[in-house]
Order: sequence, then structure tokens, then C-alpha cells
Amino acid sequence: MAFRITKAVIPAAGLGTRFLPATKAMPKEMLPVVDKPAIQYVVEEAVAAGLTDVLMVTGRNKNALENHFDRMTELEATLEQKGDTDKLKTVEYSNDLADIHYVRQGDPRGLGHAVLRARMHVGREPFAVLLGDDLIDSRDVLLSRMIDEQQQRNASVIALMEVEPESTHLYGIATVEKTGTPDVVKITGLVEKPSPGTSPSNLAVIGRYVLQPDVFDVLERTEPGKGGEIQLTDALQAMAVDNIAGGVYGVVFRGRRYDTGDRLEYIKSIVQLAVERADLGPELRPWLKDFAAQLD
Repeated sequence: MAFRITKAVIPAAGLGTRFLPATKAMPKEMLPVVDKPAIQYVVEEAVAAGLTDVLMVTGRNKNALENHFDRMTELEATLEQKGDTDKLKTVEYSNDLADIHYVRQGDPRGLGHAVLRARMHVGREPFAVLLGDDLIDSRDVLLSRMIDEQQQRNASVIALMEVEPESTHLYGIATVEKTGTPDVVKITGLVEKPSPGTSPSNLAVIGRYVLQPDVFDVLERTEPGKGGEIQLTDALQAMAVDNIAGGVYGVVFRGRRYDTGDRLEYIKSIVQLAVERADLGPELRPWLKDFAAQLD
């Protein structure tokens, strides 16, 4: 029997060292992407796919995450008194996006360990994992597609994206077999950040997963891997090779993805999203063209 998936897990315990000193006192997930924190884009994506029960796996100094998705009565009252209804709506919107829960990861022992901390909340249901560094453009369908495949195949499903061969060492990389569906592949192997020149393909795992609850049992017995951390990739590799709980499939995504975990890519993401905005794009696009012309 297929469960209707309603639960999403968002690991958010990282220290954000790439963005120091900005992240010294502020969670990296709260860094603004145009005018919303990155984490809000991820929650909105989950909700758009029908996932209304969200668990954030957090760490120390992450109170700003909880505050953002909670009411701020003083701010709301001030905006209401000023008659600033537009800003009031944007502030109130994040309050009721989803039923959001929080659990601490404790020791930072890797993504696999963070997912394992969700076990008590998720129970024995399939669930989604969304990484906050990867933003998927709301105009492109990915998570809903993955959920449909999970329901039909009763297996775990991960998101894949083609990357340049010289970049494969930065990702988990999949070995795959074709299925009868053009954008869906069966995963036969996974390797975390292969050494240059050893990658089995250019299909990289990106930060979206729809998982069978059996992954918790596999993570329990997964030994620390790369960096001495418990890697989710290693657990999925075991599920793929041993065909545990239906094995693992991949949806190959060819839409727009924004990487906010790297400083340069973060800046590019802001520009790409801003130029598409009706309130910013008309003035930003000509300015960008003039600015770029001055660089020649």
C-alpha cells in the first residue's frame, strides 16, 4: 500500500563556514536570496508539492530559523498601524506555510546522521529530504515528479542532474541503467565525490530525495565514510546494490537550479532570480547590460 507523502525533512545544522563572517551569528539558511531567506524557498517548494509537515534538523545558534517561521506580533502590529498591508502580508505568509517542527542534530556527523535524527518524527512512512543549499525554480517541476515516481515504483527516488565531467568530484555520482521512462533511471551504484578521472558518469546527485523509511535501518548500520561522517550516499548505495525496499531510482532534472552553498554561485543565483522579478527585472536588466559593457 502506498502512503500519501506529507512529511519533509530539511537538514539545517551546518555551520556555513564558506560564508564567514556573515554566518558567525546568523544561520546560513537565513542568508537572503533577493528578499527572502534561502530556507523559505525550500519550505515553499515542499508545500507546493503537498508536503505540509516539515521537520528541520538544526544545530546550535539556529534560533533565527524558528523565529522566521513564527509570528512577530510587534512587527505585525507596527505594519498594520502604518497601513503597510503589502509588507504585512509577506511577514504573515511565512507564519502559516506549514506545520514546522524542529529537532537538534547534536554532533555534526554528516548528512546521513542528520536524516537519521528524523526517524522518530517520520515513523514508517516514505518522506522527502530537501537540502537548503539547492533551490529549484518554482516554474520547474521536480519534487512532485519524484513523489509520483516513488508512489508508482514503491522505491526510493533521488534527483540527478548532468554536470560537466571536470566537476564530478564535487558531487555524489550515480551509475545508472535506463528504464522505460526517458527521464527516469535505475540507480545501480553511487559514489561520494569520486577522485578526478574516476567518475562512473556525469549524473550528479542534487539535494532532493524521496525515501523509503527503510533508509533509517540502513543508516543505523552505515559506517562513517568521506570526512569521517555518516554519508546518506553510502546508505543509498547499499539500498541500490541490495535492492532494499524496491531499490533506488533517479529523476534526471534539466530545469533551473540555484546553488546557494557557494559564494560565487550564491551571487549568481540572486542575479538570476532578480532579473525574472516583475518588480526588479525591468530596471535591473538594462543596468546589468551597461555594467557588463564596462567590464570589456
